[in-house]
Amino acid sequence: MMDMESGVNAIRYVGIAEAADKIPEADRILVIGCSGGGKSTLSQKIARRYGLAYISIDRDVLWLPGWVQRDKPEQHRLIAELVAGERWIMDGTNTSTFDIRVPRSDLVIWVRMPRWLCIWGILSRWIMNRGRTRPEMAPGCPEKMEWQFFRFVWTWEKVYGPRVLAGLASHAAGKPVLMLKSRSEMRELLDLIGPDA
Repeated sequence: MMDMESGVNAIRYVGIAEAADKIPEADRILVIGCSGGGKSTLSQKIARRYGLAYISIDRDVLWLPGWVQRDKPEQHRLIAELVAGERWIMDGTNTSTFDIRVPRSDLVIWVRMPRWLCIWGILSRWIMNRGRTRPEMAPGCPEKMEWQFFRFVWTWEKVYGPRVLAGLASHAAGKPVLMLKSRSEMRELLDLIGPDA
């Protein structure tokens, strides 16, 4: 088994300018990160700009109406079907499916915002969408806020950050990985690729 340090070094990180050059040529882009960090908004903007199908793991795979999760085999089957598509941008982290999603991607964008910013993101979208279903969420799953979700976001980096690093080290195989750590970096990327189509 690969030790974490050598695995992390095996990930091929790219800068914002290089990623912006790659995005127009990319057929399949995976966008990962903690809830509230802005990955759905970023994904939808890139999808519109380059005519990519927008796939939300929350909407298209994970959730059924009433906040009921699909069972794992069905989730895996749906993801396998979706990644077989020719041109898409997929928003969702779920490291248990990195083995089929990361190798099929031309570029991985890790939206790795500070946790206070992710907390602000989930609180502000809850206020804006309370009682309604966001476009990137499954029908019948109105916006809600629960303590468990707040805690999930607050501890995400500590719990899931190492899993993401291990998953990328195992499955990225030299693919370019862009890490965005601030809103200004995200704006810089969007400025470089130009306005939505």
